[in-house]
Amino acid sequence: MKKLLNTLFVTTQGAYLHKEGETVVVKIEDNDSLQLPIHTLDGIVCFGQVSCSPFLMGFCAENNVTITFLTENGRFLAAVKGRTQGNVLLRREQYRMADNPKISADLARWMLLGKLANSRTVLQRALRDHADKISDTEVLAASEKLSYSLRQLETGQGLDVLRGIEGESASLYFSVFDHLITGQKDSFVFDGRNRRPPRDRVNCLLSFLYTLVMHDIRSALETVGLDPYVGFLHRDRPGRPGLALDMMEEFRAFMADRLVLTLINRVQVQPEGFKQSISGAVIMDDETRKQVLIAYQKRKQEEITHPYLKEGMKIGLLYYSQALLFARYVRGDIEGYPVFIWK
Repeated sequence: MKKLLNTLFVTTQGAYLHKEGETVVVKIEDNDSLQLPIHTLDGIVCFGQVSCSPFLMGFCAENNVTITFLTENGRFLAAVKGRTQGNVLLRREQYRMADNPKISADLARWMLLGKLANSRTVLQRALRDHADKISDTEVLAASEKLSYSLRQLETGQGLDVLRGIEGESASLYFSVFDHLITGQKDSFVFDGRNRRPPRDRVNCLLSFLYTLVMHDIRSALETVGLDPYVGFLHRDRPGRPGLALDMMEEFRAFMADRLVLTLINRVQVQPEGFKQSISGAVIMDDETRKQVLIAYQKRKQEEITHPYLKEGMKIGLLYYSQALLFARYVRGDIEGYPVFIWK
């Protein structure tokens, strides 16, 4: 099992990262605020106006530490990484499979099974834990409709039909998401999914956490030698990591949606930590972003038993485990891809 290494998130605007010996140094206002050995890092994520020296970029590339640059509110800009990892034969087989309509549809169906099942679990847990605080009638109805959608996925369907089922199910799930917010109701109102840019506090949190999950999944896929840009449900588009988006479907509800609800309902974030720009985009201030990052990292340290491998592991290793299982499927070692389903 791969050792769970750390990701360095740099959110302070104006920070400068450079190399010193075998370490990464973060300089803020001419002061060295942090110094970390390169072997303790798995990745560096820079938000907004954060810059890096060319020597540090080369140093990180040599040590397989990916540097990712995002906007201040979490939109992906670019990444600096080293040589492609893994066996070229694995990637060639991945490309052949992506060109096969039936295999693509099968993989898309499995991943959507994970997405819908985990989304339904979020609703069911809310009904169990907060029945006295939420509209159980609407949430229960949505949960039952998701069960019907899951049965629809069990039959062989083409990609277009699968995308239709996914779209309807996502719309249904988010139509009751506001009911799951039981704290700070007046300040955190959810009236449907919006993005690019997010126009309310809840969507701001969702988009930010989806970006973090995407970063970790892309890194996991690259680590095992797969091409994160060649997907099955999400087809080829320049600059779009299709396979990472595919695999993220099974983790959206479990990792991001659930954490957003926890942060709001437990008052770990406050409305004052968000601001609206001239363009209408809602973004977090530095302190709120820091709190969300800390919560995400703590979540990754929690223990879970993998539903397929039956092994105990930290949640942060789930991405890597699923990437390994996907690689085994591509090589033909297992008959299907065992999607992660949260119990």
